[in-house]
Parts: sequence; C-alpha cells; structure tokens
Amino acid sequence: MEFVKAFVVGGLICAIGQVLIDRTKMTPARILVSFVTLGVILTALGIYEPIVEFAGAGATVPLTGFGYTMAKGTLESINEKGAIGILTGGLSSASAGITAAVFFGYLAALVSKPGDKN
Repeated sequence: MEFVKAFVVGGLICAIGQVLIDRTKMTPARILVSFVTLGVILTALGIYEPIVEFAGAGATVPLTGFGYTMAKGTLESINEKGAIGILTGGLSSASAGITAAVFFGYLAALVSKPGDKN
C-alpha cells in the first residue's frame, strides 16, 4: 500500500508541474525554483512533514522534497549550532543529493553530444 501512496502523491506533484508547464508561461527553471521554495515554506509551516509521513518517497523525491530536506536540515542545524546553522544546515542535509546530481550530470555530459534544439 505504501507504493500506491508514494505513486499517487508523487504523481500528483508531477502533474501539478506539468499543468504549470502546459497552462502558464512559466519557464521550467521558474517552476523548479517555485517547487523547491514551496517545499521549504510548507516545511516551515509544518504542513509537509505529514505528507512525507504519509507518502514517503512520493513526497521526498520530487523537487518539493528537496526543499523539505534543506529546510529540515537547517532547522536541525540551528537547534544544534545556533545561528551558523542557517548557513550550514541546508547544504549538509542535502549534500548527498547535490553530489549525485553533479556526478550524474557530468557523466551524462561526457556521454551525450550537445546539439541545437532546432
């Protein structure tokens, strides 16, 4: 049942992104930033944690989950280290995901041939 919950919630988040691409003039970059920011805001308001508990990876894998991870790491770091946690918490909590994105992006750049979209 947890796979169904993850699929439904993750699919809903992705469907919202697709609707924004299809129905608005927002660029994919703005949608990306909006989703990460929304994840941070919903975490700060205490709304995203119950979604994560319900859907698991369906809520943590999409971009809103990246914002959730950064916000949660920042809050924990502030509690441990004080004000310096504002600067260090988000990046330390999301470092594995950031590293994987850079590494696999580099591998994809080595393998693929750049070209014009025309």
